[in-house]
Amino acid sequence: ENMPSHFKVKEYCPMVFRNLRERFSVDDIDYMNSLTKQPVEMDSPGRSGARMLLSQDKKYFIKTLVSEEVEQMHHILKQYHSYIVEIHAQTLLPQYLGMYRITVNDVETYLVVLRNVFSPRLTIHKKYDLKGSTVDRQASDKEKFLASLHLMDYSLIVGIHDCEKAEQEAFEAQLEAEAEAENGENADGEADDGLLEEEEINDVMGSVPTPPDSPQTFVGQPFTGEVDPKIEIFGIKSEKEDKQIIYFLAMIDILTKYGMKKRTAQAAKTVKHGSGAEISTVRPDQYAKRFLEFIERSIE
Repeated sequence: ENMPSHFKVKEYCPMVFRNLRERFSVDDIDYMNSLTKQPVEMDSPGRSGARMLLSQDKKYFIKTLVSEEVEQMHHILKQYHSYIVEIHAQTLLPQYLGMYRITVNDVETYLVVLRNVFSPRLTIHKKYDLKGSTVDRQASDKEKFLASLHLMDYSLIVGIHDCEKAEQEAFEAQLEAEAEAENGENADGEADDGLLEEEEINDVMGSVPTPPDSPQTFVGQPFTGEVDPKIEIFGIKSEKEDKQIIYFLAMIDILTKYGMKKRTAQAAKTVKHGSGAEISTVRPDQYAKRFLEFIERSIE
């Protein structure tokens, strides 16, 4: 929609990303169908000011990249692929599914496609972006992998779906829809029978307010109360019976390299605050260590 008559699309490393999609159990036909429908632009941009788009079926994020991130993706792709193969795709790292360059009127835009961390059919009621604090302990394999590639500034995103609140929202939406159906009569004077059409229910459910970046109701399969590992890829159901919560956890923003700018920033902050201060710009190995401890303290 609204595309110019002349444009170019280049796919980077198609065989590598195709294999990654296969390992992440992403069907190529479904993937292309998702990307060829009009996406939804997110209100809140990415950390670097990048544009964030969500596919119409809420399964994938499409994020614009700056040239440094494109270079970094090329740099880490071989090791990233090997790591995904080694751990059988069981990871909280971002699931990269494709990288593209679109040229329109001689203006180049770089895009990367990732799997949506959250479920496409559940409302996310709260969302947190957790970073690290200074500690002295060993990093896990995920952090060691990122540190070995000199990557930093990544964080853990946590989304919370409150099952009880979602049920209440659905009940209120149903009552509102039934009230509207009763008030609206057909031209022949016959009232609706009170049964909502599927499209009507989807419209109502989609109108429930959600925080920025959170998906709306997934039309394909209604939620039955149990986490489906094929849909809630990053979902974890709480064990407490009194409060049913579904948590979504994954790491994001892993394409920041510890280069000259980061070294200079670290030196300047160390001079200003002292070597023992908790500063955000540290070496990748230090960042990995403090990240893990902070996450463990945050979710205790």
